[in-house]
Amino acid sequence: MRSVRARYLVYFQYVGTGFKAGWAGRDGLHQVTPLASVRSGVAAVRGSQRAIGVQNYLEQEAAERLNSVEPVRFTISSRTDAGVHALSNTAHLDVQRRPGQPPFSPEVVAQALNTHLRHPAIRVLQVFRVPSDFHARHAATSRTYLYRLATGCPGPDQLPVFERNLCWALRTDCLDVPAMQEAAQHLLGTHDFSAFQSAGSPAASPVRTLRRASVSPGPTSPFVLPQENRKLHFWTLEFESQSFLYRQVRRMTAVLVAVGLGVLTPTQVRVILESQDPLGKYQAHPAPAHGLFLKSVLYGGLRDLGPASCTLQGPQYGNEDPGHRTLGLAVESGHLDQYT
Repeated sequence: MRSVRARYLVYFQYVGTGFKAGWAGRDGLHQVTPLASVRSGVAAVRGSQRAIGVQNYLEQEAAERLNSVEPVRFTISSRTDAGVHALSNTAHLDVQRRPGQPPFSPEVVAQALNTHLRHPAIRVLQVFRVPSDFHARHAATSRTYLYRLATGCPGPDQLPVFERNLCWALRTDCLDVPAMQEAAQHLLGTHDFSAFQSAGSPAASPVRTLRRASVSPGPTSPFVLPQENRKLHFWTLEFESQSFLYRQVRRMTAVLVAVGLGVLTPTQVRVILESQDPLGKYQAHPAPAHGLFLKSVLYGGLRDLGPASCTLQGPQYGNEDPGHRTLGLAVESGHLDQYT
């Protein structure tokens, strides 16, 4: 009897502070390349070094407990720099059980991964069963990044300790937010974003389509004491595209902050974009990694991440829905003791 290989889509989140640069293998292969070329605090670190990437903890500590016939490798949709956080990243993985054993249910996979994850800064949110040819990176139709800024903070020691690795504290009391919003409009649409790309990008083309770029007041931090409340203000920048160039979001953020500080005008942002020069004075230095969050990765037709509403649609799955073309993510039942 032949063993069955099942593919799963995993949603997971992490605080990127503790995951530093090193050496990483590409796409689960065993060749080793400098981490600078794969830009990751999330990608796996291969070889004899201790596990320091998010992917290492998922694969080597958690997924190994699934006892797959073939080693489980996570193919991550969005590789984030060391220090960058993820509210929701995704990856696909294959689990091949022994002959005669049925595939695990998504709930069992999620529970198994969370049960055996030893790092407190990583959490699996949800798991779905997907077709065997599904690819977490290539199938993504939208990625949204969020960047948090703080103003009214003369120095790092003035920021609540709980916020120090979760935002960029600017040494200013205010930003010209309307000017930043105007500048952000120049970045919208399809452009050659070479000016906002760092060296080492594996992208074949620097052309990207930025669907959304917004600057708005952020929610008040629950960690700010009442006596500090009048001084500290938080701001949120959000960027949405199908894909981004290496450090594109952090470079765009740095330029928009320069506009907010009055160093650049909104019109100069368009000039920088059209220059296609990644070594320019203002775009060459990206915003700090610790203020950036991968907010979401979306797939065409997936209506909701709720466990009760994610179902496979289409005639091949016996439940055609002409209003939606979905990935068909089926939620099945199962028990944790299936994998032990």
